[in-house]
Amino acid sequence: MKKGLLILTVLVMVIGLQSCKKCKGEDPISRIVNNGTESVSVQIQTSGGNTVNINNILSGETSEDKSFAVGNVDFTISIGNMNDVELSVLMEECWQYEIVIDENNNVNSIPTDRNE
Repeated sequence: MKKGLLILTVLVMVIGLQSCKKCKGEDPISRIVNNGTESVSVQIQTSGGNTVNINNILSGETSEDKSFAVGNVDFTISIGNMNDVELSVLMEECWQYEIVIDENNNVNSIPTDRNE
């Protein structure tokens, strides 16, 4: 009897912890944060083969969130009159990815787990 009660208690705790997740199997999301010195345009090739364009993100602005299927997503980033920067990001469920152009016009991806 005690063993059955212990197993039931553990099972309830495991189910309870799983239900506390904020994100459950949702597609990853991404946005562009332009902290650089020039306006930015981004062409995004999704893992499903679709192309999304986000144009004229001014210095100091952030784009709207975009949702993508899980997998490799390729970003081609045009910063002013500079050469394009290419960035490939492996996107996973329940993660948010900020593609950040810093004050020196360097590009980085900053992933954040939406369950934390």
